[in-house]
Amino acid sequence: MQRRHSKVSRIDSPYMNQYDAHMERQRKRKRLLKRRLILFGAIVIISFSSLFTYHLSQRGLYAEKKAQYEMLQQEKQELLAEESALIEEIKLLEDESYVLRIAKTNYFFTEEGEIVFKLLEEAPAY
Repeated sequence: MQRRHSKVSRIDSPYMNQYDAHMERQRKRKRLLKRRLILFGAIVIISFSSLFTYHLSQRGLYAEKKAQYEMLQQEKQELLAEESALIEEIKLLEDESYVLRIAKTNYFFTEEGEIVFKLLEEAPAY
């Protein structure tokens, strides 16, 4: 769209020249202000997006570490149960009669005058 040409002629005076310079400075100031605001907005958007992605990655890492912690806690409980079973077995192995019973059943240990019969453990044929 073309600008309208005014039929009023412009007065060439020092005041009008000063006013035109003032208006030009205002226009430049507004343009610089827009540029600064756009730059500031871009910086804010980039900052928030980088913080958001960092936050999401940290949440993922936290969830991973928490799952690993839970798994290790469960493994710790299992190891503690195994330790208590082994301690109980150590106490049983300190008893000589228990050791002799295991030697007789598992390793066919015999005392003098004893006869060992080995029975086959087969499933019945019926």
